[in-house]
Amino acid sequence: MQQEATVFVVDDDPAIRKSLRWLIESVGLKVETYELASEFLQSYVPDSPGCLVLDVRIPGMSGLELQEKLRDRGYDIPVVIVSGYGDVPMAVRAMKAGAIDFLEKPVSDQVLLDYIQKGIERDIKNKEDRLQNQELVQRKDSLTRREREVMEYVVSGLSSREIADELKVSFKTVEAHRAKIMKKMKAKSVPKLIQMDLQITGNHPR
Repeated sequence: MQQEATVFVVDDDPAIRKSLRWLIESVGLKVETYELASEFLQSYVPDSPGCLVLDVRIPGMSGLELQEKLRDRGYDIPVVIVSGYGDVPMAVRAMKAGAIDFLEKPVSDQVLLDYIQKGIERDIKNKEDRLQNQELVQRKDSLTRREREVMEYVVSGLSSREIADELKVSFKTVEAHRAKIMKKMKAKSVPKLIQMDLQITGNHPR
Protein backbone atom coordinates (compact mmCIF):
# COMPACT_ATOMS: atom_id res chain seq x y z
CA MET A 1 0.00 0.00 0.00
CA GLN A 2 1.33 3.43 -0.97
CA GLN A 3 2.25 5.65 1.96
CA GLU A 4 0.34 8.88 2.51
CA ALA A 5 2.10 11.93 1.08
CA THR A 6 3.00 14.84 3.34
CA VAL A 7 3.40 18.49 2.39
CA PHE A 8 5.98 20.28 4.55
CA VAL A 9 5.69 24.06 4.91
CA VAL A 10 8.61 26.13 6.20
CA ASP A 11 7.79 29.81 6.71
CA ASP A 12 8.49 32.11 9.67
CA ASP A 13 5.16 33.95 9.26
CA PRO A 14 2.51 32.22 11.43
CA ALA A 15 -0.36 33.70 9.38
CA ILE A 16 1.09 32.23 6.19
CA ARG A 17 1.67 28.86 7.85
CA LYS A 18 -1.94 28.81 9.01
CA SER A 19 -3.24 29.86 5.60
CA LEU A 20 -1.18 27.26 3.74
CA ARG A 21 -2.20 24.54 6.19
CA TRP A 22 -5.86 25.33 5.54
CA LEU A 23 -5.36 25.43 1.77
CA ILE A 24 -3.42 22.17 1.55
CA GLU A 25 -5.66 20.29 3.97
CA SER A 26 -8.69 21.47 1.98
CA VAL A 27 -7.62 19.13 -0.85
CA GLY A 28 -7.09 16.18 1.51
CA LEU A 29 -3.31 16.33 1.89
CA LYS A 30 -1.41 15.86 5.14
CA VAL A 31 0.53 18.96 6.26
CA GLU A 32 3.38 19.67 8.68
CA THR A 33 4.45 23.28 9.28
CA TYR A 34 7.70 24.68 10.63
CA GLU A 35 8.79 28.16 11.61
CA LEU A 36 12.51 27.51 11.12
CA ALA A 37 14.44 25.59 8.48
CA SER A 38 16.57 23.99 11.21
CA GLU A 39 13.44 22.56 12.86
CA PHE A 40 12.38 20.92 9.63
CA LEU A 41 15.86 19.56 8.95
CA GLN A 42 16.04 17.97 12.41
CA SER A 43 12.69 16.21 12.09
CA TYR A 44 12.57 15.28 8.39
CA VAL A 45 12.65 11.55 7.61
CA PRO A 46 12.59 10.82 3.85
CA ASP A 47 10.62 7.58 4.09
CA SER A 48 7.22 8.60 2.77
CA PRO A 49 6.53 10.70 -0.35
CA GLY A 50 6.19 14.45 0.05
CA CYS A 51 6.85 17.97 -1.13
CA LEU A 52 8.44 20.97 0.59
CA VAL A 53 6.92 24.46 0.32
CA LEU A 54 9.71 26.76 1.37
CA ASP A 55 10.16 30.47 2.01
CA VAL A 56 13.57 31.95 1.18
CA ARG A 57 14.09 34.50 3.94
CA ILE A 58 13.83 32.68 7.26
CA PRO A 59 15.64 33.63 10.48
CA GLY A 60 18.77 31.57 11.00
CA MET A 61 19.18 29.07 8.18
CA SER A 62 17.75 30.50 4.94
CA GLY A 63 15.56 28.54 2.57
CA LEU A 64 18.37 28.27 0.03
CA GLU A 65 20.78 27.04 2.70
CA LEU A 66 18.21 24.42 3.70
CA GLN A 67 18.00 23.29 0.08
CA GLU A 68 21.76 22.85 -0.04
CA LYS A 69 21.86 20.94 3.25
CA LEU A 70 19.12 18.60 2.05
CA ARG A 71 21.08 17.96 -1.13
CA ASP A 72 24.29 17.36 0.87
CA ARG A 73 22.47 14.69 2.89
CA GLY A 74 21.22 13.01 -0.26
CA TYR A 75 17.59 14.04 0.28
CA ASP A 76 15.89 14.86 -3.00
CA ILE A 77 12.46 15.94 -1.75
CA PRO A 78 10.88 18.22 -4.40
CA VAL A 79 10.90 21.87 -3.31
CA VAL A 80 8.55 24.70 -4.27
CA ILE A 81 10.02 28.07 -3.33
CA VAL A 82 7.43 30.70 -2.39
CA SER A 83 8.87 34.10 -1.53
CA GLY A 84 7.90 37.75 -1.40
CA TYR A 85 11.50 38.82 -2.00
CA GLY A 86 12.36 37.01 -5.19
CA ASP A 87 15.12 38.17 -7.49
CA VAL A 88 16.75 36.55 -10.53
CA PRO A 89 20.03 35.40 -8.88
CA MET A 90 18.08 33.91 -5.96
CA ALA A 91 15.69 32.12 -8.33
CA VAL A 92 18.58 30.76 -10.40
CA ARG A 93 20.32 29.45 -7.28
CA ALA A 94 17.11 27.79 -6.08
CA MET A 95 16.45 26.15 -9.44
CA LYS A 96 20.03 24.90 -9.71
CA ALA A 97 19.62 23.35 -6.26
CA GLY A 98 16.66 21.38 -7.60
CA ALA A 99 13.58 23.51 -6.88
CA ILE A 100 10.53 22.72 -9.03
CA ASP A 101 9.81 26.44 -9.35
CA PHE A 102 10.30 29.80 -7.71
CA LEU A 103 6.94 31.49 -7.06
CA GLU A 104 6.56 35.08 -5.91
CA LYS A 105 3.96 36.00 -3.28
CA PRO A 106 1.09 36.43 -3.60
CA VAL A 107 0.62 33.22 -5.55
CA SER A 108 -2.65 31.77 -6.81
CA ASP A 109 -3.97 28.97 -4.59
CA GLN A 110 -4.55 26.73 -7.61
CA VAL A 111 -1.09 27.40 -9.05
CA LEU A 112 0.52 26.48 -5.74
CA LEU A 113 -1.61 23.34 -5.38
CA ASP A 114 -0.69 22.30 -8.94
CA TYR A 115 3.02 22.61 -8.15
CA ILE A 116 2.60 20.73 -4.86
CA GLN A 117 0.85 17.88 -6.68
CA LYS A 118 3.60 17.88 -9.31
CA GLY A 119 6.18 17.66 -6.52
CA ILE A 120 4.44 14.76 -4.79
CA GLU A 121 4.15 12.85 -8.07
CA ARG A 122 7.86 13.44 -8.75
CA ASP A 123 8.82 12.21 -5.26
CA ILE A 124 6.71 9.06 -5.63
CA LYS A 125 8.37 8.36 -8.99
CA ASN A 126 11.86 8.99 -7.56
CA LYS A 127 11.22 6.60 -4.68
CA GLU A 128 9.86 3.92 -7.02
CA ASP A 129 12.95 4.30 -9.25
CA ARG A 130 15.30 3.97 -6.26
CA LEU A 131 13.49 0.85 -5.04
CA GLN A 132 13.62 -0.68 -8.51
CA ASN A 133 17.31 0.15 -8.79
CA GLN A 134 18.02 -1.51 -5.43
CA GLU A 135 16.26 -4.66 -6.66
CA LEU A 136 18.30 -4.66 -9.88
CA VAL A 137 21.54 -4.28 -7.90
CA GLN A 138 20.54 -7.24 -5.72
CA ARG A 139 19.83 -9.34 -8.80
CA LYS A 140 23.21 -8.49 -10.31
CA ASP A 141 24.93 -9.25 -7.00
CA SER A 142 23.41 -12.75 -7.16
CA LEU A 143 25.40 -13.50 -10.34
CA THR A 144 28.62 -15.47 -10.09
CA ARG A 145 31.88 -13.81 -11.09
CA ARG A 146 31.83 -15.59 -14.46
CA GLU A 147 28.18 -14.68 -15.05
CA ARG A 148 28.94 -11.01 -14.40
CA GLU A 149 31.83 -11.25 -16.82
CA VAL A 150 29.61 -12.78 -19.52
CA MET A 151 26.92 -10.17 -18.83
CA GLU A 152 29.42 -7.36 -19.46
CA TYR A 153 30.17 -8.84 -22.86
CA VAL A 154 26.48 -9.36 -23.63
CA VAL A 155 25.51 -5.76 -22.84
CA SER A 156 28.50 -4.61 -24.91
CA GLY A 157 26.88 -6.23 -27.93
CA LEU A 158 29.02 -9.35 -28.39
CA SER A 159 27.45 -12.56 -29.66
CA SER A 160 27.78 -15.83 -27.79
CA ARG A 161 30.42 -17.06 -30.27
CA GLU A 162 32.43 -13.86 -29.83
CA ILE A 163 32.18 -14.14 -26.04
CA ALA A 164 33.29 -17.78 -26.24
CA ASP A 165 36.36 -16.72 -28.22
CA GLU A 166 37.15 -13.96 -25.70
CA LEU A 167 36.85 -16.26 -22.68
CA LYS A 168 38.36 -19.32 -24.39
CA VAL A 169 35.33 -21.45 -23.51
CA SER A 170 32.77 -23.35 -25.58
CA PHE A 171 29.74 -21.77 -27.24
CA LYS A 172 27.45 -24.04 -25.16
CA THR A 173 29.10 -22.83 -21.95
CA VAL A 174 28.42 -19.22 -22.87
CA GLU A 175 24.82 -20.02 -23.80
CA ALA A 176 24.35 -21.72 -20.42
CA HIS A 177 25.73 -18.66 -18.62
CA ARG A 178 23.48 -16.35 -20.68
CA ALA A 179 20.40 -18.39 -19.77
CA LYS A 180 21.25 -18.16 -16.06
CA ILE A 181 21.93 -14.44 -16.35
CA MET A 182 18.60 -13.76 -18.03
CA LYS A 183 16.79 -15.82 -15.40
CA LYS A 184 18.51 -14.24 -12.39
CA MET A 185 18.12 -10.70 -13.79
CA LYS A 186 14.49 -11.45 -14.82
CA ALA A 187 15.24 -10.00 -18.26
CA LYS A 188 13.03 -11.15 -21.13
CA SER A 189 15.39 -9.89 -23.83
CA VAL A 190 18.92 -8.60 -24.36
CA PRO A 191 17.68 -4.99 -24.90
CA LYS A 192 15.91 -5.24 -21.53
CA LEU A 193 19.11 -6.55 -19.94
CA ILE A 194 21.03 -3.61 -21.41
CA GLN A 195 18.41 -1.21 -20.03
CA MET A 196 18.75 -2.78 -16.59
CA ASP A 197 22.53 -2.50 -16.67
CA LEU A 198 22.32 1.17 -17.67
CA GLN A 199 19.93 1.84 -14.80
CA ILE A 200 22.25 0.12 -12.32
CA THR A 201 25.24 2.16 -13.48
CA GLY A 202 23.29 5.42 -13.29
CA ASN A 203 23.11 6.05 -17.03
CA HIS A 204 19.48 5.12 -17.42
CA PRO A 205 17.77 7.78 -19.58
CA ARG A 206 15.05 9.76 -17.81
